[in-house]
Amino acid sequence: MSRKRDESPSSLWPAIQFTVNGGSRTVRVPPMKRLLDVLREDLHLTGTKEGCGEGECGSCSVRMNDELVNSCLVPVLQAEGADIQTVEGLALNGDLHPLQQAFLHHGGAQCGICTPGMLMAAAQLLAHTPHPSATEIREALAGNLCRCTGFMHIFESVAAAADAHDAQQANEHTMEQTHHAR
Repeated sequence: MSRKRDESPSSLWPAIQFTVNGGSRTVRVPPMKRLLDVLREDLHLTGTKEGCGEGECGSCSVRMNDELVNSCLVPVLQAEGADIQTVEGLALNGDLHPLQQAFLHHGGAQCGICTPGMLMAAAQLLAHTPHPSATEIREALAGNLCRCTGFMHIFESVAAAADAHDAQQANEHTMEQTHHAR
């Protein structure tokens, strides 16, 4: 099969459509290109980090269809039609997510390589287990490695975010009851 001179290789690649952080995206890239590379290079979402490139460290973790995945192991073709959330999608309207605030306040972030993956793993945990025990936090983050610190500040950050979420829920419930009482 010969190619016309003005035809770029990307025009021969399939259009792959998916949602990232609530926005519809379409890319024309080699279908076996890693999702990690598409996010960083093609969509310029550089929060997701590459640590090992082998699915062992969790630095590249993102949520895909409500499942935590190592984006370094996912060919972008598998993301066709998927709903993907990266660390950039945690903050809303410029306000940090409670997990991000807790990591800042409790020293859960060090060099920053593991932090996005830790945040995504913690977000996955809290989405399904809003009141995790210390054991559940450790188990949820077991696939994520940090080479800078002991994990205690990270675990404390996740626990604090869960507590902050509980306090926010209680405050919203109280305000709602007050509003209805009027």
